[in-house]
Amino acid sequence: MTNKKILEKCKKIKILISDVDGVLTDGGMYYSKNGEELKKFNAKDGMGVESLQKKEIPVILMTKENSKIVLQRAKKLKINKSYIGIEKKEDKLPEICKKFKVEPENIAYIGDDINDLEIMKKVGFSASPNNAVEQIKRKSHYICKLNGGDGVLREVGELILSTKNIKK
Repeated sequence: MTNKKILEKCKKIKILISDVDGVLTDGGMYYSKNGEELKKFNAKDGMGVESLQKKEIPVILMTKENSKIVLQRAKKLKINKSYIGIEKKEDKLPEICKKFKVEPENIAYIGDDINDLEIMKKVGFSASPNNAVEQIKRKSHYICKLNGGDGVLREVGELILSTKNIKK
């Protein structure tokens, strides 16, 4: 897809939805000696969330994992809405569209693995980390320069904001 077409799609975006594992994290599953699950998030993504929200672009987290860690991160970043334990992410689109008064073409989605494929087909703009699985990269309108866990949300957020004729 050409840069011009990517930017045209980004101009229509009013909401950003992001997967978590493999996008906001490196996809690794870390466990403490007590069996506690740990995840490493990147502060750059936190600033990306803040930049989008300042320009009234809500950010939503959506993950297949049923993770309290994701909810804690979402609370810290003041994420607009979080969906955890979601098997078929595309099934949440009508609810999101109604709640935020948007159409699917106004939604951007960042995903990295095959469980993201169906929702990516239904939104206006799809992006993936550079290290996403090939099937997802083929579907993505935009493949990030960065790998998952290295600031992917911020990269996509800055791309979206660059089309709004506003300062980041």
